[in-house]
Amino acid sequence: MKNNAGPLAGPLVTGSEIARLAGVTRAAVSNWRRRYDDFPPPAGGGANTPLFALADVQAWLDRQRKGQEVSQEVQLWQVLRGAYGDEIIRGLADVFHFLASGEPTPELPKKAVRLTQDLAASASVADVVAALSERFTDSVRRAGSDQVTSPRVVRAVRHFAGEVTRDAVLFDPACGIGTLLLAVGPGQQAKRYGQESDARSARFAQLRASLTDHTGATIATGDSLRDDQWPDIRAELVVCDPPVGVTDWGREDLLLDARWELGTPSRAEGELAWLQHAYAHTAPGGRVLMVMPASVAYRKAGRRIRAELVRRGILTQIIALPPGTAASHSLPVHLWHLRRPEPVGDATASVRMVDLTANDPDGSLEVGPGQVTDVPLIDLLDDVVDLTPGRHVEESHRDYVTEYQTLRKELAQQVQGILDCLPALTAGDTPGLLEGPSVSVAELARAGLVEYGDAEPISVNDQLDTDYLRGFLSSAANLRRSTSTSGTLRLDGRGARIPQMDIADQLRYGAAFRALLEFEERMRRVTELSREAAALARDGLGNGALVPQEPTE
Repeated sequence: MKNNAGPLAGPLVTGSEIARLAGVTRAAVSNWRRRYDDFPPPAGGGANTPLFALADVQAWLDRQRKGQEVSQEVQLWQVLRGAYGDEIIRGLADVFHFLASGEPTPELPKKAVRLTQDLAASASVADVVAALSERFTDSVRRAGSDQVTSPRVVRAVRHFAGEVTRDAVLFDPACGIGTLLLAVGPGQQAKRYGQESDARSARFAQLRASLTDHTGATIATGDSLRDDQWPDIRAELVVCDPPVGVTDWGREDLLLDARWELGTPSRAEGELAWLQHAYAHTAPGGRVLMVMPASVAYRKAGRRIRAELVRRGILTQIIALPPGTAASHSLPVHLWHLRRPEPVGDATASVRMVDLTANDPDGSLEVGPGQVTDVPLIDLLDDVVDLTPGRHVEESHRDYVTEYQTLRKELAQQVQGILDCLPALTAGDTPGLLEGPSVSVAELARAGLVEYGDAEPISVNDQLDTDYLRGFLSSAANLRRSTSTSGTLRLDGRGARIPQMDIADQLRYGAAFRALLEFEERMRRVTELSREAAALARDGLGNGALVPQEPTE
């Protein structure tokens, strides 16, 4: 484990590892941190993923009589981390190989061999593999990497996959260490196929599957887009958490590939290439559950492919998962649900949009009122083809009547007050007001009557009215003075001049300038309200939420 607390601090552990050490749940560790003031403070990590000094935790557990000796699992992990470093996935695969064959690889340290034997003697092999796999997933999550699908994503995919028939074929074309592929679907004997470009991860996944009784799982090594190892597989369920943001996915070599039946993706739309690859491996009536970045739902480059998904009735549902569901960032991710129509046309007539972005990422995944809407296909096929669930869910639950009445009422109030704000002005008898006795703003500042702490100057003397000062600063004559010969406006206006008046006249002018500012603000607000009301009325009339009022006799 990476040590962020200095060279003498010793190994650091997560809350999950403390739970394993003490033989309790993660929730119990969180409870200890809240209840006990002397619980060791974090020695590293971040606010959401704190790390604790193992020695301090062990001492605290001993004092509280909650502790036990460092578990063999923790010791094994530390040995592997020391021997393999950042290549710990290779070390774990060597452990799995030893558990499967009884023969250690030359690279596996003798201490790791002994600890593995001790672990296998005290627990089932499947439990040992599951525990080490979970520990690896936790370590990757703490590092902020997308190398492994996060447990929250796995939980969501499993939830929305629903029931899968016992004899179904399952497929994951970017399976990583097998997390999604082994988590969904029926019992352990189901036929599962995966492919992974990283040979170490593929080896890990295959050994993991065989040691956890997923004997029907076969993992191939290779780049699925460039070198498909399963060209004939047609699965009832395809799950995938594809690479994100990869532009070098092979477009130039695959321009005429038959998989692009919805359109050839651009270099920037690698996720849509993976989506079509998954769809190409789906049997009639079969489904695809694809984890997608939220931006794929609206990016301009993917509009044509999104339109084809909708037009052909292939896309059935998009679920916006809560922020924090993904391992390495807090941005929301989407779960796209596709279905290949049966030969006898049964394509969907609408797309179900589900918005769970207001939910806790560890909370319920059940869809509540106001979080779902079924959008007719025709309503999605506009110039943008924006498939963001939140946009459609919000519109479907929009109270057009109340919103329109509120806008109309505020607009009426603003219009009524416009003339009241416009000050009553009469002819003046001093056309050259600024040509008479006046003083510059710079002089006022030097005299300590004006300060520039605000965005605009402000009076700090009761013989100078701020509204009077600012009003004359914005006059045409002073704006000309504040503009250089190059046409650049000097915002400080220190060269501007202010007429010399007694405070009573200043207050009278200041009131007029204030009224003009309010008048301008009301006019801006009327313009905004007019646009909003017109757009809302047009939208409501178009979708049936609003109808013209019957004429009164």
